[in-house]
Amino acid sequence: MDAASLTDYIRAFPGVETTEALGYTFFFYGSDRMLPFATIAHADNEFDRVSDLDRAGVYRLNIGVGRERYRSLFGPEAPRLGPAGTVETGHDFTVLDRILPHPFYAPQSWICVLSPSDETFQEVRPLLAEAYDRAVARATRAQASRPPSD
Repeated sequence: MDAASLTDYIRAFPGVETTEALGYTFFFYGSDRMLPFATIAHADNEFDRVSDLDRAGVYRLNIGVGRERYRSLFGPEAPRLGPAGTVETGHDFTVLDRILPHPFYAPQSWICVLSPSDETFQEVRPLLAEAYDRAVARATRAQASRPPSD
């Protein structure tokens, strides 16, 4: 699956809005610009070179899943950032088509996959749906806690 098709797939969730910056596409539910539920990194930048995204056709899909989902994929211990600024999980963050902990945001239960194949995308679809559902729930809670406007 290429990055454009994946972007179209995510944008098709109801209420999704996007922003682009620093070589990333950020996916938000509604006007909530505080926390994306997914991002696509299209190229290396000065802050993120760990996945070697400057290779032809390579991009990284990043997904914010819940703690329980993260633990079901990678075990109970949240990784810590190491001296190089990436998580020390023993994973090769340049490998294509494999669901991995996010190299920076794994402690916040983010996962990633570089250039997923159609087969791997079938595994990713429910993870994207879960992240989207979490974003909708977060926005609904935030809306409910706001005082009514006159």
